Amino acid sequence: MLNRLSLRQMEYFVATAKLGSIASASAQVHISSPSISAAIAHIEAELGVQLFVRHPSKGLALTTVGTLVMQQCEDLLERASRLYDIASDSSNAIQGVLRVGSFQPLTPMLAPEVIFGFARAFSKVEVRLVEGDQQELMNKLHAHEIDVAITYDLQLTDEITFETLAHLPPHVLVSELHPLALQPAVTFEELSPEPMVLLDLPISREYFLSLFAKAGVPANVVARSRSEEVVRSMVANGIGYTLFNVRPKSNQSLDGKRLVRRRLAGENRPMLLGLATYSAMKRSRLVEVFMQRCRSYISDQYIPGMSAASFFDPHMVAPPPDSVA
Repeated sequence: MLNRLSLRQMEYFVATAKLGSIASASAQVHISSPSISAAIAHIEAELGVQLFVRHPSKGLALTTVGTLVMQQCEDLLERASRLYDIASDSSNAIQGVLRVGSFQPLTPMLAPEVIFGFARAFSKVEVRLVEGDQQELMNKLHAHEIDVAITYDLQLTDEITFETLAHLPPHVLVSELHPLALQPAVTFEELSPEPMVLLDLPISREYFLSLFAKAGVPANVVARSRSEEVVRSMVANGIGYTLFNVRPKSNQSLDGKRLVRRRLAGENRPMLLGLATYSAMKRSRLVEVFMQRCRSYISDQYIPGMSAASFFDPHMVAPPPDSVA
């Protein structure tokens, strides 16, 4: 009977069972909700069992037999994944499914060239991109839901192996009309009374606010968002300044207003950009090859989609005398 059930249908079912809703599973595996519903209905029809009970307030819950079916599906999916590893390890072909986690603000810059460029280079590889904040990515590494994550070095446990590829120091981002846009560098004392727009992602927000705490001054947060582009737009429209580590090449917000990047005075802890893997999980040859590509494409000298670590604004008539690289 199992020859009438596909591995993909099992994957959709397992994702729904773990997340407790079809909508959440749809977001994780990047497949429409109707397709997931159809896959679950097919499995139930083939096996002649009910897999889920729907609770109005709690979403989907597995039936007793549904739990047993999920365990078997997980085992089959793991064995199928090992087949690709064996094939890759015993031949020159790089093939299989690669699940790459990417820290959300980094994804627009790194995904096209580094992540999906890898899929273009190896036609037998299926790359599955999983975006999330730092907390979500760490949880997915522990749960073996992703093979490797391109992210920062924030709050890593002993179970996570992290390899640094590049250093991203924090900087100030303001609108071109902001008074601080005329300065080559900005102190935390100058920033403290100014309205701040905070990138409100778990762990990231604590990092930015800790910089103020270290300087001994408070941050005047007046607005916040989980989206980097929303923060950039608010800054460009004069709602406040922000602190970022990423350096998008574009100096405009989505509504076309110009942004100016300025150096933070003093010594400030940079974000370390790199590769995170789960220590207890043996890396396949496919993962190792992908990590080598990341080492080749990401460094302090070059990061895809990002401008160089220079604070000279080409729109200014002349560079400030003490501008830094």
